[in-house]
Formats: sequence, structure tokens, C-alpha cells
Amino acid sequence: MHTVSRRPRPTSVDWGDLQTFLVVCDAGSISGAAARLSVNHSTVLRRIAALERAVATRLFDRSSGSYRLTPAGEELAGGLAGMARRIEASSRHVERRDDELSGEVRLTTTDTLAHGLLMPAIDAFCTRHPGVRVQLIINNHFLSLTRREADIAVRGSNSPPETLLGRHPGDIQTAPYASRAYLASVGRRRKLTELSWIAPDDSLAHLAQARWLLRTIPPAQIVMSIDSLVGMVHAVEHGVGAAMLLCPLADVRKELVRLAEPDPALDTQIWILTHPDLRHDARVRVFSQFLFERLGDDPRLSR
Repeated sequence: MHTVSRRPRPTSVDWGDLQTFLVVCDAGSISGAAARLSVNHSTVLRRIAALERAVATRLFDRSSGSYRLTPAGEELAGGLAGMARRIEASSRHVERRDDELSGEVRLTTTDTLAHGLLMPAIDAFCTRHPGVRVQLIINNHFLSLTRREADIAVRGSNSPPETLLGRHPGDIQTAPYASRAYLASVGRRRKLTELSWIAPDDSLAHLAQARWLLRTIPPAQIVMSIDSLVGMVHAVEHGVGAAMLLCPLADVRKELVRLAEPDPALDTQIWILTHPDLRHDARVRVFSQFLFERLGDDPRLSR
């Protein structure tokens, strides 16, 4: 019986493997490509091997320890070089269009996130895209993106709506704070349970810090409740008592003292949310990406 040898069928090509192939061609060596791609030597070898399996042919001649293109490799490199130039030109064109955006985009968020995190990012976006007018809707209730009450929502939530497109740049931490003047008046060595406390009111009872107070602080020690986390910061600044505050809001105020390290159980995820129907809207896409990158680099968020 004779065995028939068949050439393996090509499989789908990974674009990342093609990019690695082009970098190897340009760098002239595996080690040079690894350095440019910030990966190790074996990763480049693995990607080249995967590409050769996908196209079912050898792309490099490995004789004498060097990597030289085979005729098939030269043909592929020539075709990809032209494609790469067209992709780069198209990318520059799209970037220019993004830079020339105009019109209005509506962003809704809470007073806490607006004051504590978002203003620098919004300012930078308006400078980058002067043709876009940002309408900032500060509301502690969740506006409906489905009914187009806003285009983008930035919210703190550990369970965002599954019907929306969301990106998670980081978490916001919470810790107990009091003012220096208040601590001087009561004595720094007092236990947390002996201090006067400012609590979120019933409209904010769903917050983790509100539940922490119910578990930890005797009701008699709660002297004030407020329907705004920003309002709680001001009350603490004026010496009313201690409160569980969001760290980005409290840490920038020199008068406030952190009484304990943030409790990871109280961390709140920050989400940038949009409606699926707006995924191709240029203003919404560019603004939400800009916010994601800025907040992703913000050291005040934990990851």
C-alpha cells in the first residue's frame, strides 16, 4: 500500500503573527524584532512558526543560524508592505477626522465623580477637540441611556447594567477621615466608635460605606446624614465629625486626616457606559475612549 503525502491545508492567519513577520523582516533578526516588540525571543519564534503553519509554507531559510526570506517569504513581505502603508495612511486619515469632530456630546455623572475625577479629563478633551461641546449632566440618579437622556455615563457601580457597553478603568477607594481641628477637640487617641459620624442618608443607603456605618458605628454616634458624598466632605472639613469618604475627594484636602487605610471591601468600580446603538457615533466613541485612557492613567484609582 502506498501512502499519499498531502500538503497541510492553510488555516486562518493571525494578524498579530503577520505584524511579527513584518517586524522580523524590517529588523533583520529574531532578537531585533523581540526588542522592538518588547517580547522575548521565544515569543517571536512561536509567532513565526504559527504563521508558517497557517500559510502552509516556509517563510524563512534558517540555514547557518540566520533567518533569510524564502521566495514565498519575499512574496508575502512585498504584499504586506503595501498593505501596511495603506493601513497607516487610513489610520492617519481617521485620526484627522477624529481631531476635527464637532457637535455636542452629553455626559452624565455624579457630583462626586465630576468633582473628584472627571474635570481634568473633560478639560483636556475640550482642548483637544474645540469643535465639540460637552454637556455635563450632574445627577446622582441614573439617567437612561436607552431613552437618550445622555450619550455617555460615568458611574460608580459593582454591577453595571448588562444592556450597556461598558469599560472599567479602575476602582475608587473609601476610607474614614476627620478634620485636624475636630481630632484636636476630641483627642486623637479615641476609637472610631467613639467619634461623631456623618452618614449618607437613606437615598444613599445602597452604598458600601452606608452599610459599613450600620455594621460598625453605634447609631447614637451618627450626628448628621447627607444626601451627597460631596456634602459629606464639606461637613467633615467644618469639623462636624468623621465620615467614610472617597479617597480622591478627601486626600487633596490638607485639613483632613485619614484615620485608617482603605478597606478593599468598600472599593467601587468606575464604569464608562454607552448604549450599543452609539458605538459607531464618532463623538461618543472618541470621548469615551479619551475618558477611559485618562482615568486608566489616573493614580487616584486602584487597579
